[in-house]
Amino acid sequence: MAKVDEYPMHSAPRCAARSKRTGKPCRNPAVKGWSVCRMHGARGGSMSGKDCPAYKHGGRTKEAEQLRKLSNDLARLMREFGS
Repeated sequence: MAKVDEYPMHSAPRCAARSKRTGKPCRNPAVKGWSVCRMHGARGGSMSGKDCPAYKHGGRTKEAEQLRKLSNDLARLMREFGS
């Protein structure tokens, strides 16, 4: 029978998150390449673009918002330049 400390999962770095209620650190192993565990946000987030289930028409994508802001800025400059 192997000793408990011989397993690689026991020597893994621990999650850096702390409990709001007790102030004690989370004891779960951190995800490789992250400082927190999977429950505290490692590899979190949702899908983006056409892969996202809420995607309907693309009018609110990051690219469309940037294009809209650019065109509004240009229109504002044209109004200032014209008057």
